Amino acid sequence: MSTAPLPCITIARTEADLRAACALRALAYGRHLPELAGALAEPDAFDRRAGVAVLLARDAASGDALGTLRIQGGGPGAPLAIEGSVALPPPLAGARRAEVTRLAVRPGADGGVRVLLMKGLYLYCVASQIRWLVIGARSDALIRLYRSLGFDDVLGPDVRVPLAHAGGLPHRVLAFDVLAAERTWRAAGHGLYGFMGETYHPQIRLFEPAAADAVGEAEAAADAAA
Repeated sequence: MSTAPLPCITIARTEADLRAACALRALAYGRHLPELAGALAEPDAFDRRAGVAVLLARDAASGDALGTLRIQGGGPGAPLAIEGSVALPPPLAGARRAEVTRLAVRPGADGGVRVLLMKGLYLYCVASQIRWLVIGARSDALIRLYRSLGFDDVLGPDVRVPLAHAGGLPHRVLAFDVLAAERTWRAAGHGLYGFMGETYHPQIRLFEPAAADAVGEAEAAADAAA
C-alpha cells in the first residue's frame, strides 16, 4: 500500500470552515448560474442539520479552500431532499442512503481535487454504513464524472426531472452502490481502483475530533513562535 501527498480533506466543523465552503459554492456555481450566487454564499438550512456532513478540501501548504461537497444521510423515516421531487425505486428507498449536493471546486484548481473529494465521500459512506449514494447532476461534465465512478441512471438514460431543492432545474438522477464499489472497480480493472482502494492518503482526516485539530494548530503556532 503506497502513500501519496494530497490536499487535506476534512469535515467542516467550524463556522469559518462552513463559510469557506459556501464561498466556493458561490464562486463555482455563480459562473454559470449568477442568479444563485448570492444565496449560495451563505449556509442554508441543510448545512447545519443532523446527519449532514460538508467535506472541505484545503491546500496542504496554504490552507486555501479548493473544493467542497455536502452529504445528507437518510434512511427509513428520513427522506433525502431529492425525494421531495422524485420517488426512488424500492432498493434505494428502503436502504440506508445519502445524497451528494453542492459539489464545487475552485476555478483553476487541479482537476484531481474532484477525485480527492470523491475518495473522501467514499470513505465517509463506508465508515457510516451507507449503502447507496444518490445525486442529481445537471451538467454533462458532472454526469460523465459520476458515471466514470460507477454511478448509474435511476430513471432511465438521459431522463431529467426538475429538482425543487436545486432551483427547479432539470437533473439526471444517478445512484451508486457503495457496498459493491470495491469489488466492482477491481473486477472491471477500473483506472481509479488503485487510488480509491489501495492507496493510503493520510491527509484525508474525516473523523478526527475538532478539539484535536485545534490543539494541533495551537501547538504548531507555539512551535513557530519559539
